[in-house]
Amino acid sequence: MFTSTILRDAPLREVQNLLNHVVVPRPICFASTVDRHGAVNLSPFSYFNMFSFRPPVVIFSPLIRMRDQTAKHTLQNLQDVGEVCVNVVSYEMVQQVSLASNEFDRGTDEFVKAGLTKLPSQLIRPPRVLESPVQMECRVMEIKPLGTAGGAGNLVIAEVLLVHISGELLTDGRPDQTKFDLAARMGGHWYARINHHNLFMVEKPGDRIGMGMDQLPPSIRTSRILSGNDLGQLAQVPAIPPVDIAWDDDRLSTIFQYYSRDPEELEKELHRYAADLLREGRVMQAWQVLLANN
Repeated sequence: MFTSTILRDAPLREVQNLLNHVVVPRPICFASTVDRHGAVNLSPFSYFNMFSFRPPVVIFSPLIRMRDQTAKHTLQNLQDVGEVCVNVVSYEMVQQVSLASNEFDRGTDEFVKAGLTKLPSQLIRPPRVLESPVQMECRVMEIKPLGTAGGAGNLVIAEVLLVHISGELLTDGRPDQTKFDLAARMGGHWYARINHHNLFMVEKPGDRIGMGMDQLPPSIRTSRILSGNDLGQLAQVPAIPPVDIAWDDDRLSTIFQYYSRDPEELEKELHRYAADLLREGRVMQAWQVLLANN
């Protein structure tokens, strides 16, 4: 059973709370900007992502304040000086980032308030955050208002000119995802920590077209043991592989030894074994187990 909410009819705070809790986790843009006099502003935004490679483009969205319908200092700076440094937020700095999100008076240096270090940029005027493991120097291409009322976003479309990345995140000169330890935004007071402990891999299809779930044998497609994720892996291969009559292992032999007289239990045990193999990413071995009963 689902609970459905028509957002157009819901109170603004309810809409904000609902979307912030379900569109998660969100990467955090820690944006440093300057006003026309050179005063620095530093503020985090979780409505942020990458949208293009050529040109390389990131987008984030400062909202109009709901309490008084005024624009955030970052937005004013971007309108006056179309440059921004997007600093990636690591777990080690997330409390300082939260501190910088306070509504300080205009002209307050959030670098000082949050105890962060300015690092000169090479191509733009706003400084980088030394403590951030990745810093992107950007030039604003367009600012697209989505409304004028409190809670309305302003899409800042920014071209990435230069990326600085900590050597600690690299292996053989390339970013190594297992070395990242990042913070992401959830709803309310919640954040998520993204590091090697909670990463997993899903093989990208590439040029190989999977056969799809509709082509799976009915006994596999309707299995009560195999999950949707399991079936998705099996259906990602181009076609049902041929049976390898030479393939065998101890567990498979044991299954046939104990359950061959009960076809229903035999199928369940084969599916359980296949599910274990799929959790290890051993798709072709799982197929051989499932086909062993044919």
